[in-house]
Amino acid sequence: MVDSVRDPLQRTLQDDKNFICGVVEGFYGRPWSLEQRKDLFRKFKMWGMCSYVYAPKDDYKHRAFWRELYTVDEADNLSGLISAAKEAGIVFYYALSPGLDMTYSSQKEIATLKRKLDQVSQFGCEAFALLFDDIESELSKADKEVFQTFANAQVSVTNEIYVHLSSPKFLFCPTQYCASRAVPNVHDSEYLNTLGSKLNHNIDILWTGNKVISKTITLESIQEITEVLRRPPVIWDNLHANDYDQKRVFLGPYVGRSPELIPHLRGVMTNPNCEFYANFIAIHTLAYWSQCNMDSKMNSSLSADIKLETENEDELPVEFLSKNIYHPRLALKNAISEWLPEFFMEKEAWGPITKPQPQVQMVMPIIPIIPSINTCMSLTTTTTTSTNTRTVPEVNTTQLQALADVCSTVNSSSLTPISNAVMNSLVSPTKVVTNDEIINPIPTTAASNIELPKKIPISIVPVPIMEAKGVEDSGDSAAESDGTEPAEPTTPKLLKPEQVESAASVEDDIIFEGKPGVVANLSVDTMLDEASSSPLSTGINEPMECSSSIASQISPKEATKLVADDVVMSSVNDLHSMHVESSSSSPLSNAEMNEDEAEDNDKTNANSGKINADDLGLLCDLFYLPFEHGSRGLKLLSEFNWLKSNANVLLHERSSGDANNGTTAAKPEVTEWLQRAEHFSTLCGNVQTLLVKIAGCDNKEICHDLYAYVWDISGALSLLNGYVKWLALAQFPPNMCSYTHGSYTWFSKGWKEAFMSGDQEPWVFRGGLTADLQRLMPVDSGNDLFVYKLPEQPTTNYYLLRPFMPADEQHVYRICTRTYLDYHNENDLEIPADVANIIADSEVGAYITLNPELCIVAYDEFNTIVGYACASLDVSIFQRNLDVCWLPEMREKYPKSLLETEGNADEGFQKRTEFLSHFLEKFHNNCTTKASPADVIGSFPAILTAATLPDAEHRDNGISKRLLTVLLAALRANGCFGVHVCVAEKDTEKVAFYSRLGFAEIYRDGSDNLIYFGRRF
Repeated sequence: MVDSVRDPLQRTLQDDKNFICGVVEGFYGRPWSLEQRKDLFRKFKMWGMCSYVYAPKDDYKHRAFWRELYTVDEADNLSGLISAAKEAGIVFYYALSPGLDMTYSSQKEIATLKRKLDQVSQFGCEAFALLFDDIESELSKADKEVFQTFANAQVSVTNEIYVHLSSPKFLFCPTQYCASRAVPNVHDSEYLNTLGSKLNHNIDILWTGNKVISKTITLESIQEITEVLRRPPVIWDNLHANDYDQKRVFLGPYVGRSPELIPHLRGVMTNPNCEFYANFIAIHTLAYWSQCNMDSKMNSSLSADIKLETENEDELPVEFLSKNIYHPRLALKNAISEWLPEFFMEKEAWGPITKPQPQVQMVMPIIPIIPSINTCMSLTTTTTTSTNTRTVPEVNTTQLQALADVCSTVNSSSLTPISNAVMNSLVSPTKVVTNDEIINPIPTTAASNIELPKKIPISIVPVPIMEAKGVEDSGDSAAESDGTEPAEPTTPKLLKPEQVESAASVEDDIIFEGKPGVVANLSVDTMLDEASSSPLSTGINEPMECSSSIASQISPKEATKLVADDVVMSSVNDLHSMHVESSSSSPLSNAEMNEDEAEDNDKTNANSGKINADDLGLLCDLFYLPFEHGSRGLKLLSEFNWLKSNANVLLHERSSGDANNGTTAAKPEVTEWLQRAEHFSTLCGNVQTLLVKIAGCDNKEICHDLYAYVWDISGALSLLNGYVKWLALAQFPPNMCSYTHGSYTWFSKGWKEAFMSGDQEPWVFRGGLTADLQRLMPVDSGNDLFVYKLPEQPTTNYYLLRPFMPADEQHVYRICTRTYLDYHNENDLEIPADVANIIADSEVGAYITLNPELCIVAYDEFNTIVGYACASLDVSIFQRNLDVCWLPEMREKYPKSLLETEGNADEGFQKRTEFLSHFLEKFHNNCTTKASPADVIGSFPAILTAATLPDAEHRDNGISKRLLTVLLAALRANGCFGVHVCVAEKDTEKVAFYSRLGFAEIYRDGSDNLIYFGRRF
């Protein structure tokens, strides 16, 4: 096993004082606290790292108020920070970002800059940095009269400051800080060449690689930039930066950079996660990497990682155990073993859980995305041409941005960014200074005036584009599917491994098989609704230039959504085919499952509720790296996809069992499906256990940093596991696959390859593993269902989902009665025992009696039901069955004579009489149920009812949304794409409840004061 990074290795930083290695606190969002920075210095000293750059984008006087001098209190704290760094042997670089509004030709501005840095110098600082990243590249009118180019202006100011400070250690961050931002390219960039020739050669220049976030950094690319800059660069490494995506935190090892680069670099500074305590592995593995001089002898770190996912570490070649050879997976294991004790250090944390990075609105990168031509379909032109001579069409950038939003798990349409917030971490980690107080306010987007090219060739679009279907189109499609006679079901067969890869691409290929030469209408009006404001259309926000706006979490209405969310895959010959995961994630054998389950059980028994190294390994796999998921994350994806794709085997078993009165033994493929469903449930349970352990760990600071992410992915897995349990009921048609392949997912053709290629910035694929899991749920137009309010405090309470069982009836009745009384402010009403169920019989009883297969319940850790969502596929059939079956039974159960009573001495008599009269009238005075309006039934044929206990919603704001999501997926599996609810206008609480679930008003019945709400999915 590789020794700790604290042990002397063949080549260490102590042997090479010139190599800069450390951390740049350069992200957008809440800065770290003083104590966290001092803790970082202590770790640096242990791990042999040497440098720290103070550059938090949203700190008070680093960027927004860069001209302002520090107060006495701020000066004391900053001086203490610099002293702490010196005591640990760390070089403290103080950075300023004046480029937002600086006039380079103004001597007054330069004097102000000198005065600010002189003050910091008096605090004992001996190293400085000027950062000109994420700013406009156009000179002001005054500067144009003095400087020929933007580069000349920056060079002039920087050189003057460098001399004024007596030539200290100095870092410079250019505006073109990566190859993708070099204009026109690295070699020919006038800006970069000017820096190389005119910037003082003792000033080190920061560089992020080929991209803002580079998957790999090669020797060739370093040699190229070194030649242009005329000095080796210091890598500002954004590999673990997460300020561009609220769903992701990166806990994987430092990869994609060979230690053989070290002699060709001036240094490496990682700009890691916003959450301080989530950076142990990122920094620890970088420290170890910096002390190695060779990479593993495999072809690449990526291939080595893939091999290590499936092989036993005891069988690793001896070369991996050498001290001076870096291997990411072994470095990760070593880092986990040292991180684990920190979870048992008792530390307190105050305040509600908040994600330190802002929720930002992202756009496509300026540089076109160029995917592999073998992995992405191209768009057909508006005229039918031969496939051999087809010209490459173009798509405007508004459409390209809309397509990228498929990756978003949060539909931020119609959201307006608020003013940026900056922090004063030198006074308090929670001190906020609003943008309105800034003398020279920061623009909402640093590069908002940068124009995208109006048209980009379709060949560079990163994901398949299909004909977009609106609400009406998808409704018609569903109707046509319902009207066709299904083919005679045959016994489904599980695909063999060699058949997997071809089957996985059927859903994409079939578009061309069924409709050759189909014209894809991609007008702007088609891609975006008039009322929709895509998060991709509001400026340029990227990892080093994310604004600090905090977007609202209001669920959008039906009308304000991207049509990309409503894409319905065309399927002609695919009624019975079974799509499984690609060959890179082959199915588990029964033996493997049994081994995994035995291992899980052993670990569970040994854990005793305390977090252990395997738990941290799981945590890292769930939140691995920007361009790859960890092995157990991939297993969750592949197992669910296999179960969903092969569920048809259960249909044959159900029909065979009915014919033979259940005496026939289960077929092997059915047994396998059920075993794998159980195994998937175990995998989901492991994540739930991880959540509970993190919530209960002694170090509450770590808990606060990580809990939100694990809570989020745990909720996503509860959806998938609930849907798998519903699939086990086999209550779906044989052609289910034609209804449930409506979204781009990890298994769509070209998606995984594009994600892992590193050819595009990772914010194109937002949401990480959590989003990839959510996208596997067959619910389109459901992005608002994945927007949850975080729990205010970490809690070990959790809720899971499953189908309704007969034993749940009284629990569902109890919830229905309690919520009804809550909505109507009648909690003090005493209901007679003989009519105790009258509310539930009226509101939910018919659903669980007539359509129990379409009822989903939520339950807590004690298996107590806390909520339900029930539906019927066709409201017309449902209402007919009410009239024929349900209402006659209710009239017999609740006769009119219940209102006859001899005395009225009881104070609540009148109130109870009114209460009973309301329900008895519903049962007796209507011979038939009032039919839903035709305008409603046309697009929203299903009807639904749902309720959740207020206490449960308070503990978990997202439980009702998750209940609804699983139920909508079940409806869609049965060919239904629209659902409605009918609410009395006076039931304001119920109106608010369904509005929170994304239902929009679609019809109002003035005669009966009824409102119909609906939503598509």
